[in-house]
Amino acid sequence: MDTIASLFSFITTPVSWVIVQFHKVYGAIFGPDTGWAWGLSIVSLVILIRICLIPLFVKQIKATRGMQTLQPEMKKIQERYKNDKQRQSEEMMKLYKETGTNPLSSCLPILAQSPFFFALYHVLNSIASNDTIGVINDRLLESAQKAHIFGAPLAAKFTDGSSRVEALGSSLTDVRIVTAIMIVLMSASQFFTQRQLMTKNVDTTVKTPFMQQQKMLMYVFPVMFAVFGINFPVGVLVYWLTTNVWTMGQQMYVIRNNPTPGSKAQAAYLERLLKHVTDTGKTRGRGQRSVVKAIVAKGRDRNEFERKFINGLNKAGLAAQADGTVEKSDTAVAAQSAEGAPGTTAAPKRQQPKRQTKAQRQSAKPGGESAGEPEAKTSLSKSGEPESGQQGGMSAGAAKKPAQKPGGGGRSKAQSGQRKGPQRPKSPSKK
Repeated sequence: MDTIASLFSFITTPVSWVIVQFHKVYGAIFGPDTGWAWGLSIVSLVILIRICLIPLFVKQIKATRGMQTLQPEMKKIQERYKNDKQRQSEEMMKLYKETGTNPLSSCLPILAQSPFFFALYHVLNSIASNDTIGVINDRLLESAQKAHIFGAPLAAKFTDGSSRVEALGSSLTDVRIVTAIMIVLMSASQFFTQRQLMTKNVDTTVKTPFMQQQKMLMYVFPVMFAVFGINFPVGVLVYWLTTNVWTMGQQMYVIRNNPTPGSKAQAAYLERLLKHVTDTGKTRGRGQRSVVKAIVAKGRDRNEFERKFINGLNKAGLAAQADGTVEKSDTAVAAQSAEGAPGTTAAPKRQQPKRQTKAQRQSAKPGGESAGEPEAKTSLSKSGEPESGQQGGMSAGAAKKPAQKPGGGGRSKAQSGQRKGPQRPKSPSKK
C-alpha cells in the first residue's frame, strides 16, 4: 500500500495544505491538539472534494442510466455475434457512439477521488512514522500525534501492535474498538447506498445482466471495505466513512428528485407531483416542468406510472402541456359534469326496466288478456243463457267477441294455457 500511495506523492502537498488551513480554523475553537480539530479538518477536506466532484457525479448518473437503457440492445449484439468477438466489440463501440454513452463515465467520481484518498493515506502514514510531509512541519506533526478520536490516535491502525499504539499515547483496546466500529459503519453505509440504488432507482420492467452485476457489487463492496479497512489509519477511516455518508445522502436526494423512469422511486415521485399539481393547479420550478414535458413527449411510450399520472391530471380537470405546464381541460370538465360534479347538471341515467312477474308475462302473450282490461265474466244459467242481472253490465268489447263454440268454456285454449289435444270433461259439480 505504501508503494501505491507513493505514486500519488505529487498531490500530498496540496492535501496537507488544505488540512492545515482547516486545522487553523477548528484549532482556534476546540484547541490545536484535540482530535476534534484534526478530525473535523479531515471531514472538511472530504466535503470540499465532493463538492468539486458534483459535475462528475451528474455525469455518472447520466452514464449509469444510459447503460441501463442500452442493456437490451447490448444483449442482442452479444447474442448475434457471440462467435465473433471482434465484430461484437465493433458493434458495441458503434452503439456507444450513436447514443453518446461512455461506460467509463460511471467510474469517474471514484477515479477522480482516488488520488486524494491515497495522498491522505500517505500524509497520515507519515505522521504515524514521525516524518514531516508537505506543509506539515515538526510542530504540526507533534500536534497531530497527540490528537485522539474517541481515545484512538489519528494515525493508529487496527493491525498495529501494542508497542506502537502505546508510543502514540493510547491503548490497544481503545484502538481496536474505535477502528472496528468505524469499519462496520463504513461497510454498512456502502451496502445501504448500493441497496438503495438497486431497490428504488432501477427500472423494474427491464431484466438485464447489468442489474445482476449491480446486485453482486452490493455484497462485494462492503466486504472489500471491511478487508482493507483493518489496514487503514483512523484518519483514513474518518475520511472514507464521511465520503460514504456523503454519497448516500447525495444519492438519496437524486433518487427522490430525479428518479430513473420505470423505477419505484419514479412512482413515488409522480404521486407527490400529482398531489402538488392537483392542489395548486400548476407545476413548480424548472425541475417539475421538465419532468412533465418529458412525459408528454413520450406519448404512447409512457410507462405504467406515467400513464397513471396523466390519468390523474385528467380526473382533476387538468391537462399536461408540451412545455411542461398544466392547464384546465375542457374535456375533463365535461367529464366531471357527466359524473355530477358540484355546480353542474348531471346527465340523466338510463333506467333499467323492472322485472315482470310470471302472471304479467303470461298476460302479455299474443291472444292473452290485457292487464288494463279486466275480463268480463258471464255467469250462465243451467240452460246456457246469460243471467239478466249481469248481461247489462257487460262491456262493449265483451259484446263484440265472437261466439264461443259449444263446450269450449269461458276461455280459449291459448288463454287458459292448457295443452293441445283432447281434454277431460269437467265434473258437473265444478260448473
